[in-house]
Amino acid sequence: MKLSQFKYNLPQELIAQYPPENREDARLMVVDRKTKKIEHRMFKDILEYFNEDDVLVFNNTKVFPARLYGNKEKTGAEIEVFLLRELNRDQRLWDVLVDPARKIRIGNKLYFGENDALVAEVIDNTTSRGRTLRFLFDGTYDSFKETLYRLGQTPLPKTILRPVNDDDRERYQTVYAKHEGAVAAPTAGMHFSKQLLKRLEIKGAHFAEITLHVGLGNFRNVDVEDLTKHKMDSEQIIIPEAAAQIVNRAKQNKHRVCAVGTTVLRTLESSVSTEGLLKPIDGWTNRFIFPPYEFRIPDMLITNFHLPYSTLLMMVCAFAGYQTTMDAYKVAIKEKYNFDTYGDAMLVK
Repeated sequence: MKLSQFKYNLPQELIAQYPPENREDARLMVVDRKTKKIEHRMFKDILEYFNEDDVLVFNNTKVFPARLYGNKEKTGAEIEVFLLRELNRDQRLWDVLVDPARKIRIGNKLYFGENDALVAEVIDNTTSRGRTLRFLFDGTYDSFKETLYRLGQTPLPKTILRPVNDDDRERYQTVYAKHEGAVAAPTAGMHFSKQLLKRLEIKGAHFAEITLHVGLGNFRNVDVEDLTKHKMDSEQIIIPEAAAQIVNRAKQNKHRVCAVGTTVLRTLESSVSTEGLLKPIDGWTNRFIFPPYEFRIPDMLITNFHLPYSTLLMMVCAFAGYQTTMDAYKVAIKEKYNFDTYGDAMLVK
């Protein structure tokens, strides 16, 4: 497959700028992989597509306020720092992206917040992910983290062209988020309300929770035409023993396993035994899934509508079939579905 095969024309007005008033009030396109039939429903109707003992696998990562705005020493130039990953807790070292990057040099100091509540020094300029900063902070680790998060903003993607508001801190998060570490939300899961999860439970569905801390690798542009040459950034994944048991019981008893989001899809496919069962893991994945690809674990997928050329679109094409997916996207545009982070959902079965 070539990068150019994942182009389509997405009208700007279909990129959702706000979430729906209620989480489960998004629209839902249901795509049957075998018959190619498409149904138009509401997300709350998803209940109808699950049977007793089916399993839904959720990514319980939690987004932290990763975007900081500050000023460069001497010039006072405004800079944006996007926190990617904590490298060393004791030394307050973080991998970050800096914008504008070309004006930042090793040794530069950056100031954040009123009265320079936080100061950072650039100590490395050459990492593949951008820069390494050392935060210069005298207090305890807890007070440092509290200051960092107080000054940080919810890291909405750049496709949302409005200022971040107070609602985003709650809505750019799933209701089951537990383990902090993501710089982007697993958006398919944002459609589930606590009430909808309860109704699924009453119906007899089982839930398994895994963790993939979403990094920017998920959204890094593919800049090679030959997809086999694209390298994904590594992201931390955890599949607990309990989650593996729930999934494997369903597989062995011929019940369906549904991946809630492309992050879950990647995680499940990153730790499969030779017998086609899920293995517990606490490690990293840089798996890049694009067509053709034979999935071993999930039978169903819940996902949002993704941007042209994105690795997320490629993953959906691998699961649903290239032509089936691209045809469904044409229908979605015609029917004015909302795309991207706060957009509508698709169930592939």
